[in-house]
Amino acid sequence: MREYKVVVLGSGGVGKSALTVQFVTGTFIEKYDPTIEDFYRKEIEVDCSPSVLEILDTAGTEQFASMRDLYIKNGQGFILVYSLVNQQSFQDIKPMRDQIVRVKRYEKVPLILVGNKVDLESEREVLLAEGRALAQEWGCPFMETSAKSKTMVDELFAEIVRQMNYASLPEKQEQCCTTCVVQ
Repeated sequence: MREYKVVVLGSGGVGKSALTVQFVTGTFIEKYDPTIEDFYRKEIEVDCSPSVLEILDTAGTEQFASMRDLYIKNGQGFILVYSLVNQQSFQDIKPMRDQIVRVKRYEKVPLILVGNKVDLESEREVLLAEGRALAQEWGCPFMETSAKSKTMVDELFAEIVRQMNYASLPEKQEQCCTTCVVQ
């Protein structure tokens, strides 16, 4: 069984912990409690392949930003989360991606851009098109999620596994399509 180290990054209050806890335990954390660093493990099966995710839920507050280089150095896949009801959190995500590229010394790091809190559509400040455009610029997948309603949460973690699998394929090897046959 393959193990993957996933790092969840984003500003404070965007829902990093809520997404992670929703995925790992199936429950929604209602109150906001700033994280310093939390570590989770969960088995997941993606495309017929069982894996173990080690998920590092990082601090969003600036006072712990110095720890980010270490998280990034050890991470294999990255989930960059902003709140779609907070334009500033969308702006804050860009230097985080730059930091990942700088630390990893590689442009094509497995990452997913995530606009969280899609359940608060009426309060939206970041347009769907803005998220899509940034993901296209970065050459990465983009999703809008809701930890509260569990919208796209499982799909998000399955997709980061796919991104890490794809990144570990040899360059010249064609990716082949396979389907699972359950008997």
